Parts: sequence; structure tokens; C-alpha cells
Amino acid sequence: MRHSSLPGFLKYKKLFSVSVFALSVLPATVLALDLKQAEQLAVQADPSIERFRATSRSFSEESFADDTLPDPKLRFGASNVPVDTFALDQENMTQLKLGIQQSFPAGDTLEIKSRQSKFLSSSALALADDVELKILRDVRETYLNLYYETAAHQIILETKKLFSDLVTITESIYAAGRASQQDVVLANLELARLDDRITKIQAREEGFRATLAQWIGEPAWNSISIEFPQLPPLMENVDLNQVIPQHPLIRAESARVEASKQVIEMSKQEYKPGFSATVDYGYRSGTSANGADRPDLLTAMISMDIPLFTENRQDKKVSANVLKTAAARHSKDDKLRRLKQYYEKNKYLWQRLGERERLYQDSLLVSAKNNTATALTAYQSGVSEFNTLMRAEITALDVRLEDLRIRVDRAAAQARLLYITGDNSNEIN
Repeated sequence: MRHSSLPGFLKYKKLFSVSVFALSVLPATVLALDLKQAEQLAVQADPSIERFRATSRSFSEESFADDTLPDPKLRFGASNVPVDTFALDQENMTQLKLGIQQSFPAGDTLEIKSRQSKFLSSSALALADDVELKILRDVRETYLNLYYETAAHQIILETKKLFSDLVTITESIYAAGRASQQDVVLANLELARLDDRITKIQAREEGFRATLAQWIGEPAWNSISIEFPQLPPLMENVDLNQVIPQHPLIRAESARVEASKQVIEMSKQEYKPGFSATVDYGYRSGTSANGADRPDLLTAMISMDIPLFTENRQDKKVSANVLKTAAARHSKDDKLRRLKQYYEKNKYLWQRLGERERLYQDSLLVSAKNNTATALTAYQSGVSEFNTLMRAEITALDVRLEDLRIRVDRAAAQARLLYITGDNSNEIN
């Protein structure tokens, strides 16, 4: 059985052969959302970054207050007042007192507490940087997945147009008695399956848009740029022993360890005595036995802590704070290990996806295209059955979608690597 003419189908096949992705030549719309815009909107709108920065500023302000002596206390009252008459001039010892008291914390407590606040400020600022990197990573991954669904939607629409033309042609051939009814049924079946694919894609697309909307709001529902998202280049010859310790998350942990060390030092200061100084001026009314005015009195005192019983207080405090510092150090080491594993896992994934991308670009896409052309020629010549042509077309569609998936997954792995290296060369403002 020979089909000498498939004009509509051949015309579409000629158009298809011009480009693997027809969407790459479509004009971009003015309102299309690209990755750079999504990144900027997400970073500018996220409250977590400002929360950590505000926390950093608060600790910075506290560091100045912590290095300042406590406020002096004003003392005012009466002493040695006779309770029989409550007269202030009856007894020689009766005084109206006005004084001031100043405390001096033990050792270098104030300076050490100030250093602790500075380290906590640095930790919060580093966490703000880490949050920004995480937002960029998550927005990039979400946008890339959204791009895949929109691009895959376009590819399937192209294939659906091809299949729609094929259904029309097959029906006309069947009406002329040159094709079986099974060919018509098969063509309609594959067309319906494409509709099902489109429905699934739309559901996933809406899910990714909803996820993106949590960072950027309504712009997440705009059309997506047809240009493949571009990410900053990866660093070459990465030395993890140098890069990871400089990661904001590790810098935050390091600052927490240093802040914890200051707590140990503060607890050690409690072995030293604290002081307080008091100066009172006592006013006495009335006269002495010789008729002279009673002289006023001045009192000056210094009180001192005596840390005698240290076993159950100072010793335990120092021991507890040493353990807390050890826990903070272990937390830092654990995050170092996790970041290193995270980087290596995604580095190898990125490399293997690169190999697959080259395989698809150099071989599979061309082979799939040639396979459909060969199947079409064989079907026209009556050498093969219609379902052979359909399988070739479905295979070509699957190869195109897999190529797109590989490129998107490789870019997502690159986004995760950029989170580790801290490469923020997109200059988010």
C-alpha cells in the first residue's frame, strides 16, 4: 500500500525541521518574567533577610551598652529616727541621708560581654547572607522547573499540531480506502494522550507558579521568558577547605562558637570579687548639749563579693559553658561536613548531566529527527505500518522533552553549587 501524497503533514514536517525548538524563535513579550527579575523581586521582598540584619544591628548596639558600667543608684532616706516621737531633732543619731551607690562587675565581665554581643551580631549578619543565598537557590530551582513545564507545554503543542494534521490526513486516506480504521483510531488515541500530557503539565506549572508566588507575589503568574535561564558561571578549581569555611552558614556558626567562648570567660570572672562603692551624706537637725548645731555626717563604704563557695556555683557554671561551647563546635563541624557532601553530590550530578546533554545534542536529537523522517518515508512508500510512524514521532517527542529536562536539571544543580560557593555575581540589588 503506497501513499503518494501527504501534503499537509509534509508541510509541517518541513517547518519542524528548521529548528528543534520552535519556541526559541518566538518574540519575547514585554511582560515576560525572566530569572533575573524573579531573583531581584524575591530578595527585595523577603522579610527573613531584614529580620536577621535587624537582629545584627540590635546586637551591635548592645555591644556598646554591655561595655558600660551599670547605672548608679540614688539612696535617700532617714536613719535612727526615734519611734516614740518621730522627731528628727530629738536624737543625735537621727539623720536624713542622701547618697549614691555604684557597682563594678567582677573582673573584665563588661568587656567580655561586649565581645559576645559583637560575635552574635556577626552571626546574625552571616545568617542574613545565608538566607539570601538560599532564596536565590530556591527561586532559581523553582523558576527552572516552571520554565521546563512552559517549554514542554509548547513542545507538546507543536507535536499536537503535527498529530492533528496527521489525524486529518489519515481520515482522508481512510475515506479513500488506502488506510485501515485502526490507523485512524491510533492517531486519535495518541492525540488524546497528548491532551492528557498537557493537563498534567498545566497542573505542575500552576504548582510551581504558586511556589514562586510566595517569594515574588503576583508576577509569578506572568508569562515566562522563552530564553533559557542563565546562571552565574561556576568557580573553577574549587578548594572546599577554603571555600566552605567562608560560607555564610559556617561563618555564622563560627561566630556562635566564639560567642559561646565569651560566656566561658564571663563565668570565669565570677571567681573574682565584684565591688560596689557607696557615698552617703547625712543631715542632722537640732543642737548638741552645748547648744551648737549638730554636724552633718559623711559615710563612704566599699563592699566586695567573696567567692568562697565555688564548687557548686562557679565551677559548675564554667563546666556547663564549656560543654555548650563544645556543642556549638560540633554543630559547626556537622554543617561543614553536610555542606561539603552537598557540594560534591551536586558537582558530580552537574558533570554527568553535562555528559548527557552533549550526548543528546550531538547524537540523540539528530537520530530521533532522522528516525521520524525515515519512518515517514517508509510509511509513504507502504513499507511500514502507521503505528511505526507514530512510535517514531512519540520517541522524537520524548527525546526532545528529555533533552529539555536534562538541561533544566543541570542548571538546577548549578544553582545548588552556587549556593555553596556563594557566587552572587548577578548583583542582586
